Parts: sequence; C-alpha cells; structure tokens
Amino acid sequence: MKLPPLRPGTPAGEDLLTRRARMPAAWTPEMLEPGTVAQDATIGGVGCLVCEGETAAGTILYFHGGGYRMGSTAAYANFGTRLAAITGCRVVVVEYRLAPEHPFPAGLADAFAVYAALIAQDGQPPIVGGDSAGGGMAAAVALAAEPKPAKAVLLSPWVDLTVTDPTFTSRTGDLFFPKESAAEAARQYLQGHTPDDPLASPLRGDLTDYPPTLILASADECLIGDALAFQGALTEARRPVETHIVPGMTHVWPVIAPALPESQAAMKAIANFVRS
Repeated sequence: MKLPPLRPGTPAGEDLLTRRARMPAAWTPEMLEPGTVAQDATIGGVGCLVCEGETAAGTILYFHGGGYRMGSTAAYANFGTRLAAITGCRVVVVEYRLAPEHPFPAGLADAFAVYAALIAQDGQPPIVGGDSAGGGMAAAVALAAEPKPAKAVLLSPWVDLTVTDPTFTSRTGDLFFPKESAAEAARQYLQGHTPDDPLASPLRGDLTDYPPTLILASADECLIGDALAFQGALTEARRPVETHIVPGMTHVWPVIAPALPESQAAMKAIANFVRS
C-alpha cells in the first residue's frame, strides 16, 4: 500500500502549543524503570528513544499517543522502559512528526521509515504497538507493511477517524479523549484527506493477512467502540485477536497510571502475549 504524497501543514495554535509545553522536553534517568537503560537514537532518519532491560529478545516498535498532534519520546521514557523490562524486548519509541504542522501522511511516513530500518538491522520484522492515535498508527503499519509485523499490541486504539462510533456519545465521562477532542484532532491530522483511507482508519482496511493482535481498552472510554469494532473486524477476517476490556479505567490507563493494579495486570497481559 503506497503512501500518498506529503503535504504542507498549518501552524499549531497557541492552545496546542501550550499543551505541548506542559510535556517534558527531555527525558531524565529518574523517569526510567529500575534496571533499564535508554538512549536517543536516529533510526531510518527519524528520532527515536531506544529502551532496554537486562535482555533484548526481539524488538517492539512503539508509537505514542496524543491525537497525532501531541506526545514525544521524552514523555514515554517511563512507559517505554517499563515495557522493555516486563517483555524482555528492546522498545523503540518513535518521535514521528506531528499535526497540524505535518499532516497525514507525514507521521506515518516516519513510522514506515523506522520499521524498514529495523528490519534491515535485525533481519526480521518487529512487533508493533501503540496507544490511542499511536495505536492507530501501529494498526496502519500492521495493515500495510511488507513483511508484516510479528504481532500488534494496541492500547485504546483509535482506528476510525470518522469519529462516528456511538460510544463517543455514550461515554460522556471520558475526559481524556471526548468526541470534541477526537474530531478536532482528526481535522488537524487529515486536513482534507478522507478519513475512509485505511492508512488513516485501519478499521476500514483489508485485514485478511493481519498479524496476531492484542487489544486493551477501558469499558468506560470513548474509544471502546473503536476497540470492539476492530476486534470484530479481525474476527470476521479470521485473524487471531485477544481482547481485554477493563471497566472503570481511564483512556490508556497502563501508560498514565502505572501504579494501579489494573495497569500492572495490563502490562503482564502484554508480556504474556509478546512471549507466547
């Protein structure tokens, strides 16, 4: 599946710039999980954070969340090293270009560049993973990349940028990614490109050859509809999919609330899936 050409974007507004400024500008050793190391690296011409524990049995290529317009490798230093420690994999978190300055498909082009470079480096495709918009990006890579990733790990994945699932209306308690935020993020990312493109909305793609997939989502978040729809589409395509739905959690709870027992259970589920 060929990417459409890159397009010029638009400047980020003051509100978005302010929200980005609240995130860490750089990671520090204090952010890392004990027993792990991290280093900034350039892979495939794209900035990345490489996180490793005591072992590195394989690679997870991870895409951070943030509605395609926020997020950074620095903000994911803790989660990346936690993921490396519990899975025994090297975790590569990608600093992909953000909208609205860099609309679709710029970030996805970065994702494919790192993916190809890792295959050249390791001699085999990595596992792909991501949360929220990053989950959608990981899902798009798993859909279109050749060779396919070994597996896909999707946390609260945003896989349909039409923002039409009924749970955007029914889950009114979701303060992290309500319908208004999702619709605005989709507009800033797509900037006129159709949301029906499977590279933007993997739910609408041909999942015939999709890799084994793990999906985690909260029953109380707006993206539960996307998660269940993607599970259903994978089942319809007769592809292996394991789904964990946890009530009472916030959006991407394993990332933002690591101390919760539910977060620790989610990380163990990821580790079991990766190692199986």
